[in-house]
Amino acid sequence: MPTALVTGSAGFIGYHCCARLLGDGWRVIGLDAMTDYYDVTLKEARHARLVPLGDFVPEIGRVEDPGRMMALFDREKPDVVIHFAAQAGVRYSIENPRSYLESNIIGTFEILEAARAHPPRHLLLASTSSAYGANTAMPYRETDQADHQMSFYAATKKSTEAMAHSYAHLFDLPTTMFRFFTVYGPWGRPDMALFKFTKAILQRTPIDVYNHGEMQRDFTYVDDLIEGIRRLIDAVPTRPVDGVVPAGDSLSPVAPYRVVNIGNSKPVHLTDFIAAIEQATGLTAKRNLLPMQPGDVPATWADAGLLQQLTGYTPATPVSEGVTRFVDWYRGYYLRNSADTDSL
Repeated sequence: MPTALVTGSAGFIGYHCCARLLGDGWRVIGLDAMTDYYDVTLKEARHARLVPLGDFVPEIGRVEDPGRMMALFDREKPDVVIHFAAQAGVRYSIENPRSYLESNIIGTFEILEAARAHPPRHLLLASTSSAYGANTAMPYRETDQADHQMSFYAATKKSTEAMAHSYAHLFDLPTTMFRFFTVYGPWGRPDMALFKFTKAILQRTPIDVYNHGEMQRDFTYVDDLIEGIRRLIDAVPTRPVDGVVPAGDSLSPVAPYRVVNIGNSKPVHLTDFIAAIEQATGLTAKRNLLPMQPGDVPATWADAGLLQQLTGYTPATPVSEGVTRFVDWYRGYYLRNSADTDSL
């Protein structure tokens, strides 16, 4: 039975990844700090659901704590490491940038040092579509230059890509970075648009719609994301011979390192996304139209061709279907002990 170490295991994406690996028969070590950035009880509920699914070993702690990751790698010697733990959110990075420095950059450094001492078969680290920053040519391709990040959150994630590349080169660590595109679905984060919109619509309160709704996002359903990650575990990068990289591949010419987009490849207008929530709830949203927020970008759009080339898989869940699944989960989770929406 292979062992995976998943950091951020009580987070939205980490929880779904752990559930998939447990379902596939893996032994999973799940590390999470249970920080209060959002509702800790939601994180605890995710972890609690993982325990009966298989051989799940929960660990509570911060990746950035000196020596914690080294001790965990030394004890468990994981075959695969999937690093999700991070301080998330573009807007919060303006208010509290130090938390991003500590969690994202120092935390990733601790992971890399532990992997250097106890090399896994494959090290996979989460990045973000925000790394593309001010790029306007779309769809975004992994081979595009990405040097003008628009938020400190994006800057920290792009920094972790550079850090991971250096370790892959120096210590021959097979490393894959994924750039996620607006992931949504059941058990999602309360600070994300779908969660906030659904809550407000069910409470009959206005939703804040930035840039007056003139935005597009490549919304990616969480099960599609996890399927992509699961397949990429087996797509272990190798250092290219003589530095020759196939056309269209983001493989480094000097390291067993690759960046891969995981996105739906179908940008959706924000107004259409809201319409899908209205359809799923049976209610009409009251819109509070606002200007663009600092650090945000008007559109994202993934070219997922490399993912398809490496794994034979392309995300495809329609927004209408994914949003309905989220609304059904939200109603079930938050209305279980409530007769109306007032307690949401």
